[in-house]
Amino acid sequence: MNNLQINTTQNVNLNYIIVSIGERIAAFFIDAFILYLYSLLVNILGDAIGYIYDDVWTQRGLMALIFLPAMFYSLLMHIIFNGRTVGKMLLKMRVVKVDGSPVHWSNYLVRWMLRLVDIWLFVGSIGILTILFSEKRQRLGDAAAGTVVISTKNKTTVSHTILEEVEDTYVPQFTNVTILTDKDIRLIKETFSAAKKSNDFKTLKALREKVDSILQTNSELYDMKYLETVLKDYNYFTQKL
Repeated sequence: MNNLQINTTQNVNLNYIIVSIGERIAAFFIDAFILYLYSLLVNILGDAIGYIYDDVWTQRGLMALIFLPAMFYSLLMHIIFNGRTVGKMLLKMRVVKVDGSPVHWSNYLVRWMLRLVDIWLFVGSIGILTILFSEKRQRLGDAAAGTVVISTKNKTTVSHTILEEVEDTYVPQFTNVTILTDKDIRLIKETFSAAKKSNDFKTLKALREKVDSILQTNSELYDMKYLETVLKDYNYFTQKL
């Protein structure tokens, strides 16, 4: 099983599992089934359009317009859902850059355009062969875009680092957390984790008061929630830089 080591914006190396070709094919067929269901819906709508418009060209034009999103399904899904389609979401995998930098929409565009060669023109044979013989299991589109497909369910834990899991939809509360340093955050996290594990509420309170005195947040959040928010906010801002 291949591993990929990615260096984060905070110079912490994280190891990821590169998904197997079987998992990629399974995700592809899940997405293909969704497109099949969509095509059935388009046919039903086409029948309805036929009752409304007698002109054949109008019918074809509307049908083509309705079917248009399906043609860009893979590209749009990857851009909107940060490197994932429905198939990838269900199988817990994601497209990332090999060097760990954020994936730009142009990278997804390159991958999508080369699907023509990897998948459609040669019935998937080019994509399968390049994945099988590539060190990082990349198809042509991945190699050209500098991307790789990793498993998110087997991602190395980051609990022992200053990193915190931050959801894509997370909204930070304390904008001045960036006055803290990585060393400060590491100390806060280590103290917080130890106090939380041993239910040492006195230490939690003292830690919260110390952090609050530095940040001057005057927050009404209770101690544990306050410290969790500070850690998440710091990671949100530093990972976005």
